[in-house]
Amino acid sequence: MNPFSLFVVFLIIWWTVLFTVLPRNIKGQAESNDVVKGTEPGAPVDSNIKDKFILTTKIAAVIWVLVCGLIWSDLVSWDMFGDWFRRR
Repeated sequence: MNPFSLFVVFLIIWWTVLFTVLPRNIKGQAESNDVVKGTEPGAPVDSNIKDKFILTTKIAAVIWVLVCGLIWSDLVSWDMFGDWFRRR
């Protein structure tokens, strides 16, 4: 696998993990009784986005290593899925 492919695989995994991490521990303004005038009551009080990016990167790195290990070990290859694409 070339470096660009490695980066693309990591990026896809990172974005997927990000969308699972983002909704965690969100507290809205209405829940904290601190609604700022002119804003949506469901808007987050403190989103902790930096912490979520760090957590996303750590989780994605572990998944990325596992995926790359599967690819390099030849346990999973395009040949396994070749018949699926050829059948019509």
